[in-house]
Amino acid sequence: TKIPFRLNQNQALLTFEDEEVAQRLIKMGKHSVNLDNKIADVRVKPFTLEMGIKFELHVTISGKTINISEVPELSIPEDWMRDKLELNFYKSKQGGGGEVENVNYDKRSRTAVVTFLRPGAANGFVRCTKYPFFVNGRCYRLSVSPKADVHLEKFQLYCGISKKTILLKGIQETEDDEESTQDMIEIHFQKPSNSGGEIEKIKYVSKGVTWVCFEE
Repeated sequence: TKIPFRLNQNQALLTFEDEEVAQRLIKMGKHSVNLDNKIADVRVKPFTLEMGIKFELHVTISGKTINISEVPELSIPEDWMRDKLELNFYKSKQGGGGEVENVNYDKRSRTAVVTFLRPGAANGFVRCTKYPFFVNGRCYRLSVSPKADVHLEKFQLYCGISKKTILLKGIQETEDDEESTQDMIEIHFQKPSNSGGEIEKIKYVSKGVTWVCFEE
C-alpha cells in the first residue's frame, strides 16, 4: 500500500536516483539556494514515514460454481424455483453451463449458488453480469458473478526513513509561481558542484498542504 506523507507550506520533497546523494545532502544540513535572484538558506532533513502495509492477495476463481443474485420474487414453491434455475443454466447458450450438480437457493435473500458437474463450465459466465432467466413466458435478468476464494498471505506492517528522499524546510516565498520555484530548486540540487545529483522526483508546495504518497 502507498504511505501518505503530509507536505506543508514552503516545503519540498526531492527523491534522488542515487541514495548516496540524498544522504550526503542530509549530512550537510543547510544549503544556500538561489531563488529569484535571492539567496535562501534552506534546511535538509530526513523524515520518518508512517506505518505501511504489505501483503499478497490471492484470488482463485471457481471453474464449476457461480453466484446468482436478484432472483425474481415469484409465487411458486422453492423447489420449483430451484428446478427452473437448474434447467435455465443447463440449457445455457452463453458459452458455458451444462449439467448441473447442485443448486442452493435462498428465497429470503433472492440468491442462489449453482454448481456444475463439468470443470470449467462456469468460465463462460465470468463476464456475464446480467443473464436472461425465462419463467412462465417472461424474461428476467439475473446478476451472475463467479465464485471466488480470497485469502491474504505474507501480511506485514512496516515503517522507516526514506533513504533516497530529502525534506527541504524554510523555503522563502518568491514572486515566481510554484512551478518556477520548483524548477530553481531542482536545478540547484542537480548540480554536482552543489553536492547534488540526478533527481527522480520533486514536489514543492508554496501554499496550503498536500499529501505525497510513497511506496515501499
